[in-house]
Amino acid sequence: MVIDDEPCRVVSMDKSKPGKHGAAKANIIAVGFFDNRKRNVIMPADRMVDVPVINKRVATVIADTGENYSLMDTESFETYDLPKPTDQDLLSQISLNSEVEVWELMNRRVITRVKTA
Repeated sequence: MVIDDEPCRVVSMDKSKPGKHGAAKANIIAVGFFDNRKRNVIMPADRMVDVPVINKRVATVIADTGENYSLMDTESFETYDLPKPTDQDLLSQISLNSEVEVWELMNRRVITRVKTA
């Protein structure tokens, strides 16, 4: 869901019972895809929320430029740079010519995992 114009992954959700004069409330805890920041939202349980569209693509790592990786999309052959992941396990699996899965959310991209054959 989108919280404060940031796409987030919902970690937990609790719903309270409706009271005598009020509607049921939902307590949602989510973590941002790009900044890994924890966000907490309390809202009416029947409220509509924005859900970002995730475009999953496969790309090949063609260069390591220090802070970033240069990637080439395997379908459109577009090349672009992305910052290295902060997750050390994922970072240790990435090498030159390895295929990675890239998620595009709200016109921003992030490397999510290494594709295995």
